[in-house]
Amino acid sequence: MRLLTIATWAFAALGTAVNAATTPSTEGIEALVKRRLPQHADFFEFKIVDPKDDGEPDRFTVSAVGENKVRVEGNSLSALAMGLRRYFVDVANVDIFWFIGSQIDQAPDPLPTPETTLTGESVVPYRYHFNTVTTSYTTAFWSWEDWELQLDWMALRGINLPLAWIGVEKIFIDVFREVGFTDEEILSFISGPAFLAWNHMGNIQGSWGSDMPFEWVDAQFELQKKIVRRMVELGMTPILPAFTGFVPRAITRLFPDANVVNGSQWNGFPPEYTNVTFLYPTDDQFVQLQQSFIEKQFEAYGNVTHYYALDQFNENDPFSGNLDDLKSISKETWESLKKSDPAAVWVLQGWLFHNNEDFWTNERIEAYLSGVPDSDLIVLDLFSESQPQWQRTKSYFGKPWIWCQLHNFGGNMGLYGQILNLTINPVEAVHESDSLVGFGLTMEGQEGNEIVYDLLLDQAWSDTPLDTWYYFRHWTTTRYAGARSVPYEIYLSWETLRTTVYNNTNLTSHAGTKSIFELVPSISGLVNRTGHHPTTLHYDPADLVRVWGYYYAATDREPTLWESPAYNYDLVDITRQVLSNAFIPEYESLIKIYQETANSKDRKRKLKAQGERLTSLLKALDAVLSTNEHFRLSTWIRAARATAPKSSSPKVADFLEYEARNQITLWGPTGQITDYSSRAWSGLVSSYYIPRWQKFVDYLIKTEPDRYNQEEFEEDLLKWEIKWQKQKLPKDEKRDIKTVLEEVVKTHGDVFGL
Repeated sequence: MRLLTIATWAFAALGTAVNAATTPSTEGIEALVKRRLPQHADFFEFKIVDPKDDGEPDRFTVSAVGENKVRVEGNSLSALAMGLRRYFVDVANVDIFWFIGSQIDQAPDPLPTPETTLTGESVVPYRYHFNTVTTSYTTAFWSWEDWELQLDWMALRGINLPLAWIGVEKIFIDVFREVGFTDEEILSFISGPAFLAWNHMGNIQGSWGSDMPFEWVDAQFELQKKIVRRMVELGMTPILPAFTGFVPRAITRLFPDANVVNGSQWNGFPPEYTNVTFLYPTDDQFVQLQQSFIEKQFEAYGNVTHYYALDQFNENDPFSGNLDDLKSISKETWESLKKSDPAAVWVLQGWLFHNNEDFWTNERIEAYLSGVPDSDLIVLDLFSESQPQWQRTKSYFGKPWIWCQLHNFGGNMGLYGQILNLTINPVEAVHESDSLVGFGLTMEGQEGNEIVYDLLLDQAWSDTPLDTWYYFRHWTTTRYAGARSVPYEIYLSWETLRTTVYNNTNLTSHAGTKSIFELVPSISGLVNRTGHHPTTLHYDPADLVRVWGYYYAATDREPTLWESPAYNYDLVDITRQVLSNAFIPEYESLIKIYQETANSKDRKRKLKAQGERLTSLLKALDAVLSTNEHFRLSTWIRAARATAPKSSSPKVADFLEYEARNQITLWGPTGQITDYSSRAWSGLVSSYYIPRWQKFVDYLIKTEPDRYNQEEFEEDLLKWEIKWQKQKLPKDEKRDIKTVLEEVVKTHGDVFGL
């Protein structure tokens, strides 16, 4: 009954999509092999068998054809890509990973053939990828080379419904120019490159620091064409943006009778940058803008999708709680989509229902969703692993929905996971909800902790919870390109991580942890935070110290690990977390000295000594981070500057650097969401966090406890932070991880249990 329900929904929604009579070309999957394993491109044979109808599971088989060939068969391109990965992972013990790149070229030569036929069938028809804000926190400054690796990674993991939002500003600008907006009016609306996601969702408007460069928009639009084309070649259906209703304030100059309101203020931004103007879907002009928007995308990309992302009330309160009004807004919005694309499916992030539960009662949720037929809407249950909304809303009142893992906010880098929630809960949801149609990743930043994201995507191909012991062990084998040289200490490390760091069951802290040294210094409120940005550790820090010891000792058995990209990345990441954890008790000692040492002279002397201990730890951390390009501020800034078109003024690259700096620090012209997207990167630690903490220690030394004033300290600190935004690309200090760790262990051996 459940499969019939899903199939009926999908068939109705996608009447013009690929059907069983259409056999797609396998050239895209073949090209993937040529990119990643060119010397063995002829080793694989791909064939589409019984092309699937939408809503059906994806199926594949992988079998040997004699001794020198492997045949991969499937009912979709996505099934073929997943079958290919199963060969790489289960037979050749190699894979593609974030940051360390493709290990596929490390496969044995000659390639082995599978001893038995490998088979697979998806539990859900759709595997979704990307949060809307990932396009700002992670991919804002990606090159085509970055995207090529990403798209291959996605295809091999069976992702077939990804968000495709890059370069959409070009569509907005063309649509707005067409109806008569001036470039000045448009620039007052479009936000800067590092903040575009929140502009699309109507949270902010305009750009601080400088105006959005039109030439940058054009370059991103050309990049988007490549991205969409490759997605389609690899069997993915891109989700393109739709017109939401947010417009420049000058709309009333063009259309004096336009039915508009100004939205709610967002996160303390001044009115110049928020209270975004919203054109009601009931206005005739809304339909015209929607049709123009969809048509221009069709002209740019071709007939590649009928899925459209559209979020009108993401952290934006509706203008009325009246049930009829809510239904009218969604109904009119849906009708504008259908007039533009008769097969359109609206994809809605369900974050709004969690973010403002006081407003979004079940009654109002049902009213809003009821304006759209079941066949034309998919709701992303954005935070299913921690704050699911599908249960309280009765599976979104029958609307198709996707079980999603959010995991982190702002790209925070703390080691963290909820492996039981990722294996047990989605399987239970499959059996409990007839309208569940997919699993998805909706992390705000695509950072580390890659294993928990792989885990959910692989769970989409198993109708029983995956065995996490086996999964972690096998994942480790492929990460290190085969079992030939992986010492047992590495396996022991990941087994310890599995049962501690990645096994949070106390959901008072329900997302990736933030290190307290990344926060504005204060005498209170930094430790034991819970919620979305927790600083509370849900594991014993001593467990992670043991993991570090195993990792560090592994090179005694296998010295070649020092040359392994996987080992170097993992060792830096683990060391980063150990040093971050060690900062907490040192900070607490500083505050205890300040508050409990009565003698002023003794207090100042002790504060100075303890302050040196704090900054010494951070200097050690910065040195460790500098050994890997993926933990450097300069990597982020260089990427930002590199997106400036060669023909543009040097000021464009300078503005892009400002944007990159501002997002990971003040997040706003004057610190509106300060430290939300903080990162543990070398260069950022040395030039931003260490000076902040030194200023804090100096303030404590000169200020008697009864005269402490946090507001006064932050006001003075903000002046320095604003100046930091205007700095230029720092010089890299690239150092060898082995040498650095030897030095760090000598000076901070106690941190590592030595």
